[in-house]
Amino acid sequence: MEGPLLACSQLQSAFVVNYAPFTLLPSAVPRALFEQAYAVQQDFNLLVDAVSQNREFLEQTLASTIKVDDFTARLFRIYKQVLEEGLAQNVFLGINRSDYMFDCGLEGTAALRQIEINTIAASFGGLTSRTADVHRLVLKVLGKSEEASQLLPNNPAKGLALGIAKAWELYGSQRAVVMFLVEDVQRNIFDQRCVENELWNRNIRVLRKRFRDVFEQGSLDASRRLYMDGQEVAVVYYREGYVPQVYDEQNWEARLLLERSRAVKCPDIATQLAGTKKVQQELSRQGTLEKLLPGHPEAIARIRATFAGLYSLDEGEEGDRMAATAIADPDRFVLKPQREGGGNNLYGEELREVLEKVKDSPERTSYILMDKIKPQPALNYLLRAHSPLQVSECISELGIFGVYDGFGRTLVVVKALGEKGCGPVALIKSGQI
Repeated sequence: MEGPLLACSQLQSAFVVNYAPFTLLPSAVPRALFEQAYAVQQDFNLLVDAVSQNREFLEQTLASTIKVDDFTARLFRIYKQVLEEGLAQNVFLGINRSDYMFDCGLEGTAALRQIEINTIAASFGGLTSRTADVHRLVLKVLGKSEEASQLLPNNPAKGLALGIAKAWELYGSQRAVVMFLVEDVQRNIFDQRCVENELWNRNIRVLRKRFRDVFEQGSLDASRRLYMDGQEVAVVYYREGYVPQVYDEQNWEARLLLERSRAVKCPDIATQLAGTKKVQQELSRQGTLEKLLPGHPEAIARIRATFAGLYSLDEGEEGDRMAATAIADPDRFVLKPQREGGGNNLYGEELREVLEKVKDSPERTSYILMDKIKPQPALNYLLRAHSPLQVSECISELGIFGVYDGFGRTLVVVKALGEKGCGPVALIKSGQI
């Protein structure tokens, strides 16, 4: 059985390949909630694009955060510098993944609740494209052919590649290449290769480069076209750059060079900022969506229906009240810093300890609070490298990919993956309780 490979990690000059953790059996998703998540994805595409274009909203929303969070502040300084210089980029590409859980709450009726939206390096579209076949085969081996036939087709890698290919086409140079910006050591290389292979199959050349390569070899011509290895770059697809640990001064210089260029960045730095936790919290305020999406009342209603409770910890009466509430009842909330990549959120006593430490400090504005979602566990088998196979109580997230392309800030493609056979669901992430 061919499963989803996770990574290639270097160990004493050798490379070790492991399976990505996955469930032996498919995870059940209530049909109505799946259809709700799928339907609202195009609305979230429109919203992310609107936020990325609204300088006033980003400046006001992130004003307190950039005073205490150096990483967000460095991104924001590049954002302002590029705007003041004047954008060379006129084609825009967004690839995001909106993640949900099914909140049972007190009444036991499941509701769709958004965990977050990932606007940079949203991963596992490639591995997920293989997982449905694994689950289909397992069900057949177990004599569950009828259940196997009910699994939905799922090929988000194809949809991601279609979005990148459209941006490459809109850029307008048949000789230009797509550049994947990647880490030094790629734990997730096989996920990326699925998307890359789809592009090669469309006769679009792909380079794989690191920030260090961009610093050492990248250049802009008088029209701010980006060149690497003597080749013009049409699209820069970020699979790196979302955590502060990867940036030294050379890498910050490389990021600035990329953002100043005419190349299509996926995401551009404004869209990365649009995916911050502080923006997520501000979008939940009454009246904010109406300002960002005027004339779209139905989209606003669909988006708002997915929101969990989100709360500011900015200095002032509101932040003081929420900090005190969370310290008194930490199991009710999740404390979220302005970070991507997983494993950053704080719960329970750890949440209480951190808030006690920062409650009277401006540092608390680098966090937001969210209501803790209470999903219903399900039994499944988790397959992980070097771990015994055993039945476990698991909770799952549903992720839906979305893609949008724009030319001169006019959107020409806005879709949730699934149209034209791309496959409707990004992934279901399951973890042991």
